[in-house]
Amino acid sequence: MKTYSFQVVLEKDKWPDESDEDAVWRAYIPALEHQGAASWGYTQKEALKNLQDAVDLVIECIIEQGEKLPSESRPQIQVSDIPLIVVNV
Repeated sequence: MKTYSFQVVLEKDKWPDESDEDAVWRAYIPALEHQGAASWGYTQKEALKNLQDAVDLVIECIIEQGEKLPSESRPQIQVSDIPLIVVNV
């Protein structure tokens, strides 16, 4: 089994004429965004949970189609100040 850690971008998203209170949170993984690894939520926690669900489906699809997952080697313990999504395959 391999563990993959993906950097997440988490940012507030709103229309220019909306107040900050009406903003939602957008979360995506730059390395997999073109394959659908993006989501949103009313809170940071909800956006990250929704993104985790999307990433699980994206990874499942990549495997089913016989495509290669990223093969970048990562340290066994990774400490980060930025949000990460972890997938075990």
